Formats: sequence, structure tokens, C-alpha cells
Amino acid sequence: MNVVITGASRGIGKTIAEHFAQKGANLFLCSRNMEKTMAWQQSLMKQYQISISSFNADLSNLEEAKSFASHVLHATSQIDILINNTGIYEPGATYNEPEGQLEKMLKVNLLSAYHLTRALIGPMIERKAGHVFNICSIASLKAYPNGGSYSISKWALDGFSKNLREEMKAFNIKVTTVYPGATLTSSWDGMDIDPQRILETDDIAKMIIAASDLSPQACVEDIVIRPQLGDL
Repeated sequence: MNVVITGASRGIGKTIAEHFAQKGANLFLCSRNMEKTMAWQQSLMKQYQISISSFNADLSNLEEAKSFASHVLHATSQIDILINNTGIYEPGATYNEPEGQLEKMLKVNLLSAYHLTRALIGPMIERKAGHVFNICSIASLKAYPNGGSYSISKWALDGFSKNLREEMKAFNIKVTTVYPGATLTSSWDGMDIDPQRILETDDIAKMIIAASDLSPQACVEDIVIRPQLGDL
């Protein structure tokens, strides 16, 4: 099994990679800082006897997204799972956030997934098999104070995911949209958060693994996962 994961150097993406490694999957990992995780990659390869191919790229840049796709396609024509996890969060309100923040959020949170999926979906269509996971957010479902352009970009990613789901049905390709609530990642660094009040990255990874393990005729379209006590 070959699994492509973006935003894989930390947080949710890194944990997802660890879970697929445990299943014996070969991994194609991308982020802006994959070179900082070489010891971790070597450890996974040794422990689980898998191959890992990593690539440094800023996927908000179209040419870098295409370069990563070419890197993957040069190595394999079989892509079983694509997980679009690249994303950033910056707080702000639409009426007073910095100029250019919407464009930045759209490039990172939406266009990275859009362009990479377009570049890699061809082999899935040819095989009539594959699974795409798009990591959205609770912010894709409900507006909240100080969400601003981040929330707009995640609504847009949700729209892309829903359209892709309809388009790929004819090719037997699954599309799953994941909507995590507050999850303990570096986005919360410096904040006084009770770890018992917030999701663990493991929670997200386990749900993705479960959805990927279903029979070919079953597709989990949406995964909504929140802290047990509700949103923060």
C-alpha cells in the first residue's frame, strides 16, 4: 500500500504517518520541513520495514506542488491513499485582519489540496481505485469569532471535497472529509489548555485508519470529531 501525506512533519500529519507505517504502508511524505524529521523517518523504516520517500515543498506554490507530484509519480504509478493535510491557522476577523490574509489562507488550506489532487488523481482513475482524505475543520461547518479567513478557506476546502466525492463515484474512488475539532498540536503552543479538554492527534489518525479499512463498496463521507465536552 502506498500512502501520500502532506503536512507530515508534525501534528496530525505526522501521527497519521505513524499509524499507516504500523500497517506496513510505504509512505510519500511532504512538508516545508521534512529534512528536520530524518531521524524519525529512519526509525519508522527500521521498525516497520517500510520505505519512506520525503520531499520538501511549500504546497501553496503551484510549481512546488507539481514537483512533489512528479516525485511521487516517478516512484510509483499506484497511489492507494492521498491525505491532504497541509494547513495553517491565523486568527483574525474578516473586517480587520491583515491585507492578504485571505489569499494566504486559500493558497495553503485550499489550493494545496486542489492542485495536488489534480496532479495525482490520474493513476487512481486509471486503476478505478483509491481513497482521498481532505483534512478540513470544525471551522468548515460553523463560523466562530476570530475565525476570519481561516474559516473561509476551510469552508472552501469542504466544498472542494464534496464536489470531488461526486466526481469520483464513477471511478470507484472514495473521498472522505475530516472535520477535527480543537486538537493538541503546535497551533496551541503558548496557550493554557487542559490536555484532557482537547483532542489528541491519535484520535484523528485512528478514525482515518478505520475509514480506510472498509470494504470497497463502503465510503465514510464525513468524519466529525470534537472534544467530548464540545468545541473550545
